[in-house]
Amino acid sequence: MSDTFVSGAPVPPQGPRPQASQSQQPKRPKKPHPGLRSLLFGLLGGVIGAVAVVAVLVVGGFVAMPSSATSGKTGSAGTTSSSQTVTVNSGDSTDTTLANAVAQKALPSVVSINVTTSDGEGVGSGVVLDTDGNILTNYHVIEGAQSISVSTGDASYDATVVGSDESSDLAVIKIDAGDAALTPIEVGDSSTLQVGDWVMSLGSPFGLEQSVSTGIVSSLYRSTMLQNTSGNTIYTNLIQTDATINPGNSGGALVDDEGKLVGINSLIESYSGSSSGVGFAIPGNYAVEVAQKLIAGQTVTHAYIGGSFQTVTANNARSNSLSVNQGAYVAELADDGPAAQAGIQKGDVITALDDEEITSSDALVLAVRSHSVGDTVTVTLMRGSKQMQVQVTLGSDEALQQQQDSDSSSQGSLLEQYLEQYGQQRGGSEDGYSRR
Repeated sequence: MSDTFVSGAPVPPQGPRPQASQSQQPKRPKKPHPGLRSLLFGLLGGVIGAVAVVAVLVVGGFVAMPSSATSGKTGSAGTTSSSQTVTVNSGDSTDTTLANAVAQKALPSVVSINVTTSDGEGVGSGVVLDTDGNILTNYHVIEGAQSISVSTGDASYDATVVGSDESSDLAVIKIDAGDAALTPIEVGDSSTLQVGDWVMSLGSPFGLEQSVSTGIVSSLYRSTMLQNTSGNTIYTNLIQTDATINPGNSGGALVDDEGKLVGINSLIESYSGSSSGVGFAIPGNYAVEVAQKLIAGQTVTHAYIGGSFQTVTANNARSNSLSVNQGAYVAELADDGPAAQAGIQKGDVITALDDEEITSSDALVLAVRSHSVGDTVTVTLMRGSKQMQVQVTLGSDEALQQQQDSDSSSQGSLLEQYLEQYGQQRGGSEDGYSRR
């Protein structure tokens, strides 16, 4: 059906035109029967009127005539009747059938998470990873939890935190389901997603368990930073979707048309607090990789360039006689860090990383974190008025984490200290992003 549908009222049927009578030889007049004549004319007019109405309805498309009919004889007296097969085209039901199949497959692997904190209670979602009871969710779902319970639809279990990575907003919790059977989700390959691919969001929006919503992949490789209670969370390479994501969907699954996990629902962009058709999920490949490290008790590491950076603006560029008015100014370098080893110097202004323009220190953080430890990237920079390019092999922030964890006198969260390596922090959610 087109976007605009104009419906006109049916045209009233016109009555039959009177036919001219043929001249006849005068006959002996019979005794008139006015009642019978009126009855016959009334019946004839009714039949003609009914035929005209049906004709108008058929021509106007208000009554569908069958394209094929099957007839057969019934009765022994030669009476003939016909039976008709009418096909009603209600539209393509492929999407409905697909949604039914995907929901049936994936819903048993998605749970509701109830959390009690000092501020009250909250509800989020999670994804069953294995039969041991490990469940993947967002860190912000269980942040500050005093108690955690998990509902699988037909039972509820207490849960404990296995591990978390605050800076990427991921966590693993675990339940002991006893003899009950758990259904681990089938993991897909989020790297194969393309814009326009069909996806389904599953979770507990507003506490409504086992809810699903379908949509498409609207875009890929979105990145942002959001403030949390102890600093900022870095989101990179996010999957953007128009599948509905609302409060309570956080930690739930984004699955493809085969019911395989491709993302962890995490954010929406909204100024009302509810879904506006712009939701974001952490790519499944990255989320599962982090979860596996947490389950194994390993440190979750991130790509690290080794330096402190400040955002270049038109004002500070003019006051400091910089040759460009945007970029990431190199304020400090870590000794023997990746940037220093590549030849980057204090006072340089980084303007691009690979093909991505760098307009601020935030942009540099996101660009670095979108890569993996050990990746080699091309950094474009300005040294005075000279443009240069250097190759930087990104390192791991593991040593930095260990140093900060062992420093009992350090102030602030690990993430705050990590971001201090990059200079300015961006706080708040004035850009409209919010966690779900």
